[in-house]
Amino acid sequence: MTHIITSLCLRDGGCVTVCPVECIVPGKPQEEWPWFYIDPDTCIDCGACVPECPYSAIFPEDEVPSAYKAKGGEYQSMPVGTPGFDTPYDGTNHEGEPVHLEATRILAAGEVVDLTPDIAENPRYYKEGPGYSAMD
Repeated sequence: MTHIITSLCLRDGGCVTVCPVECIVPGKPQEEWPWFYIDPDTCIDCGACVPECPYSAIFPEDEVPSAYKAKGGEYQSMPVGTPGFDTPYDGTNHEGEPVHLEATRILAAGEVVDLTPDIAENPRYYKEGPGYSAMD
């Protein structure tokens, strides 16, 4: 079992700093891979990343909510071009560096969102993302 970073991720990066096995990376290119991603083959399921995330975007794989109830004001991010995700997000990461995401939307209080489709994105990044090689 691994942990999953969901679409609530706004690229804070604190999770990377605390990971003892260095299995979390920022998606690149950011427009296509807007979150941070956990390598399922390297993750030791320690959970150190969970409390470090200021957006509560990280869950054990078997606990990713199918009915996440928004408090209101949370951002959800997707790849550029995803319908309905047309609000830019500008903030800073845990080191004070600027973060800009082009394709987000703001969740309303009480809005219920299924985050389980995000489960497949983490291993997909490692199979299809820029670090993938057909020779692997």
